[in-house]
Amino acid sequence: MQKIIPYLWFDSEAEEAAELYISIFNNSRIKDIMRYGRESSEASGQPEGSVLTVEFELEGMDFGGLNGGPIFKFTPAISLMVGCDSADEVDRLYNALSEKCTVLMPLDKYPFSERYAWINDRFGVSWQLYMGKTKQKITPTLMFVGGNYLKAEEAMKYYTSVFKRSKIDAMMPYEKVAGEKDGAIMHADFSLEGEHFMAMDSGFDHKFNFTPAISFLVNCKDQKEVDHFWEKLSAVPEAEQCGWVQDKYGISWQIAPTILDEMLKDKDPNKARNVMIAMLQMKKIDIKELKLAYDRE
Repeated sequence: MQKIIPYLWFDSEAEEAAELYISIFNNSRIKDIMRYGRESSEASGQPEGSVLTVEFELEGMDFGGLNGGPIFKFTPAISLMVGCDSADEVDRLYNALSEKCTVLMPLDKYPFSERYAWINDRFGVSWQLYMGKTKQKITPTLMFVGGNYLKAEEAMKYYTSVFKRSKIDAMMPYEKVAGEKDGAIMHADFSLEGEHFMAMDSGFDHKFNFTPAISFLVNCKDQKEVDHFWEKLSAVPEAEQCGWVQDKYGISWQIAPTILDEMLKDKDPNKARNVMIAMLQMKKIDIKELKLAYDRE
């Protein structure tokens, strides 16, 4: 099981976006769709029976999509870097993703890649299409800007201390001629639980930062793991809700035991509903209370 899953918050287009993405990436499929029940509909304001979450796979990697309304917006602070084997592959993906897109860096040749583009697709999700080798086909990439500028290295060291099987694989500082401050990271690779991420600093006057529109779901095997990640990653008490936390850099995480997903998908709708009601009242997920709700007649 993938330990850390990128989760994308949409207004109401999660299924549409997932269908587009699986149509253009190899080894991709829709895995599961969950719909709003009465309780989750009342809590969120979303229509009962509409799509709540979509679990999908791209290039063998798990992703999640959530329809939560227009509360959060995607920003390039977290993008998805796609390593492509050829210029043709870059062009193919660009053509598929660029309808009604916002271009951040035009499709062109750059010093770091023969073929590259950075765009926000029509849903707002930010993609970097890169001709070159990457350790993982699709790699979440964190850009530290504004108040987080110069914190890429610090954040990587922190995350690798929180998660097992983790390390900083490579780190390249900016050259002084780039106009960035000393200590700024131009590019870095790091791994958490064997999954690859990238990070960078940018001192430009960006008008965006991290938002919960992209969060990372952490699959926890038991309450001990839930408690560990909650303690280490939650830094904003007012952001704590239904297993969601926000860390000291503003990145959002969903700290969820795997048994929660199993209970919510139970074939007995009463059991699944009882668990949903219990979960909606929690901040940190309490497995014992979930089980009590699940067993309630």
